Amino acid sequence: MDFLNYTEGVFATNTSGNDSLETTKLPPTKALLTVTLSIVAILTTFFNCLVITAIAVTRKLHHPANYLICSLAVTDLLVAVLVMPFSIMYIQKETWVMGQVMCTIWLSVDITCCTCSILHLAAIAIDRYRAITDAVEYSRKRTGARAGAMVAVVWLLSILVSLPPLLWRHYSGDGDIEDQCIITHHHLAFTLYSTFGAFYIPLLLILILYYKIYKAAQTLYMRREASRASRHSCMTNGSMIPSSFPAGDGDIDGGPRSPEPISPPEKSVSEPSTEEPPREKVRVAVKAFKCKTRRHESRSESRRSQFYQGPRISGSRERKAASTLGLIIGAFVICWLPFFVKEVIVNTCGSCSTSVEMADFLTWLGYLNSLINPLIYTIFNEDFKKAFQRLIRCSHYL
Repeated sequence: MDFLNYTEGVFATNTSGNDSLETTKLPPTKALLTVTLSIVAILTTFFNCLVITAIAVTRKLHHPANYLICSLAVTDLLVAVLVMPFSIMYIQKETWVMGQVMCTIWLSVDITCCTCSILHLAAIAIDRYRAITDAVEYSRKRTGARAGAMVAVVWLLSILVSLPPLLWRHYSGDGDIEDQCIITHHHLAFTLYSTFGAFYIPLLLILILYYKIYKAAQTLYMRREASRASRHSCMTNGSMIPSSFPAGDGDIDGGPRSPEPISPPEKSVSEPSTEEPPREKVRVAVKAFKCKTRRHESRSESRRSQFYQGPRISGSRERKAASTLGLIIGAFVICWLPFFVKEVIVNTCGSCSTSVEMADFLTWLGYLNSLINPLIYTIFNEDFKKAFQRLIRCSHYL
């Protein structure tokens, strides 16, 4: 390229040159939007890579349940690397400039990976439901091969959900529009098939399963509190803790026999030994008895305090479980529900439409779920926290 002639052509004083120069400059709002979306893509890539690396290098995280989380992170990483950059370019230029072959590939990856990410959330909900409601039996079946089979089923279902809309786009003539890269559903059946298969059915499944998980956890906590209450009742009537009082001052209702009255102290307690008068021996014996009584009373009080703390601990755990489930469901619904509601309305109502800006906003709100997933599904796990700290400090010695 002749750089001198090129610069002269650009900075020529004619009107067409000025117009072409102005069109190459991005408006400030468009530039800010591009930078913001690029930051979202970079953060999504970073956090999902962090989750994948933590599971790969930490032996303690080599568990079938974490294999599903790792597969979810891989799917969200594909969204960040293969889907978001092309979407940023499309939004920036406001037209598709990479040809229809690349458009078909991009749409295929976009629909498949986003659907797969949503179905992974449903698979994780199924895994957690089985783990809490059938813990003993499911712990034997919860193997790496089973987790791999679940991942394979999720990917297969994602392909089956995303394939018909792509085929419809190819045969309906939407692919002939060179400057656009969209899928328009002209038929109600395709709209319902794609939206219900990709979102509404998984959403219903996730809501039902997490509700059952919460109720099962509530029942489990209530059983534990009941067992603590029964243990406390045994403590108070003396059936579990032997009485520390001499015979006659113990259980009135014929409980376990109280220990014998305390014997005189041994030689190590009364140092002067054989020469001590009887009054001194009695005084030492009484002092030892009082000390032993205080020790038993303090133990009983500590056990009672642990019991009284039990319901509070269970309540805090229940609140933590509810908040965790609320975050998982809330993030999923907030990110994806507006997009799929828009898809149903626009493609079933002939007179309904949305602006390009609103369509882009709702699409990226769905992409944002790929950034939130690695945070929500790992931030409440202490093993993941420690693994992240080791990775960030670059000192993970296993």
